[in-house]
Amino acid sequence: MADVKLLGLWYSPFTHRVEWALKIKCVEYEYINENLRKKSPLLLESNPIHRKVPVLIHNGKPIFESMVIVEYIDETFEGPSILPKDPYDRALARFWAKFLDDKAEAVINSFFRKKGEEQEKCKEEVCEMLKVIGNELKNRKFFVSDKFGFADIAANVVGLWLGVFEEVSRVVLVTREKFPNFCAWRDEYINCTQNKKYLPPRDELLIPHLKPRFQAATAPKRPPA
Repeated sequence: MADVKLLGLWYSPFTHRVEWALKIKCVEYEYINENLRKKSPLLLESNPIHRKVPVLIHNGKPIFESMVIVEYIDETFEGPSILPKDPYDRALARFWAKFLDDKAEAVINSFFRKKGEEQEKCKEEVCEMLKVIGNELKNRKFFVSDKFGFADIAANVVGLWLGVFEEVSRVVLVTREKFPNFCAWRDEYINCTQNKKYLPPRDELLIPHLKPRFQAATAPKRPPA
């Protein structure tokens, strides 16, 4: 049996991507939850460049970056394919996964970490990004072809976590009136049987960890004494 370890954080959307892929492939693995305030020697040794999770260790060899790991899992282990077999569909899946990583994550994080005028500027970027996703997914369940796959795993940032961030910040960004296509897709993403068994419980994400963590990150800084 292959020796598979996953270094991660229980509340990390990027760790969840890797867990999702491992479960789709029915790969047995050891999960090691990291404390980023006191990083383990194993994490520092395995990922000396970025020193962050997730890290997959397969037979002693580390692989990092969530979607790189997902692709590695798909190519290495038997089971249902995560990337499409068709070359064009595979290219599309990689494109949307990169878009979600480069664009969605960045603008969402910026929006929820800023206040006032700076947040309003970021809001325009988020709204434009949501319109792009909504137009792409109009009347569709998945990003590529008719099968859940690579880009859909990458989409957990907008499919689940955007709503979580809205709730903990008490900032309403997404409405059905403004983004009907996106909201219809997100409902399906969260509630369909295929996804629901892999997504982390929403209540566990909100309490007791994310709310105090988010409040601390967005609290106004006190002026120096």
